[in-house]
Amino acid sequence: MWLNKEQVLDAAIRTYRKTVLHSTPQYVVIDNLFDSNKLDAVVRVLQQDSCWQTQKHTYSALYVDNAKWQKTRKKQRFVQRDLWQRPALNTAGAADNLAAQFLAFLRSDEFMSLLSRIFKVALTDINVANPAINTNYFRLAATDFVNQHADDSPGREVCMLLYLNKDWHQNNGGDLVFIGVDDKPVSIAPLYNRCVLFNPASKGSEHWVKALTTENTQQYRYNVTSWYWSE
Repeated sequence: MWLNKEQVLDAAIRTYRKTVLHSTPQYVVIDNLFDSNKLDAVVRVLQQDSCWQTQKHTYSALYVDNAKWQKTRKKQRFVQRDLWQRPALNTAGAADNLAAQFLAFLRSDEFMSLLSRIFKVALTDINVANPAINTNYFRLAATDFVNQHADDSPGREVCMLLYLNKDWHQNNGGDLVFIGVDDKPVSIAPLYNRCVLFNPASKGSEHWVKALTTENTQQYRYNVTSWYWSE
């Protein structure tokens, strides 16, 4: 059981729904949505440096190689971060790795049903060519960045961000910032087991990540990012 039962009671879901409807952008922050003991075990897997590969995006192209990256002006670079490399499945076609099992849960009928109730939209992977690549772990170091961008691809209804940063301090930076409206950005600290759900098509949902300010070069900001579509 990955979810905390008290966080997914009917009354809680109604509260999340109201929050989404009355927020700009349409979003809700849910702390302790998942079982912390299980997330602790996931984090231990993520702390293995061999599991990561650098990912770079520009505003004109995704997954840019180093040659193209060097030719791209800094203003046109919007993502530099590490992407988690999934382990191979076992002979039964399942994942032995607990971190991979959690990613599978985030695309399960159970979890998508929860999101569907919160956002009042039927989410499904029926027309998603490769659902697995739309749910993964990322980490940022002090030299990395996620600049302002939108996640409003056609048919994309919900974005989920889950933070996995133990003992994170406000002065470490790394906040998620929605552009908001009327020059009132919305800033959310990446605290452990904090889940942010938002409608990427809603007004003010463009966002970025504040730079890390930690002096510890070995400290990373970990999160899960997951995107969901309707039929």
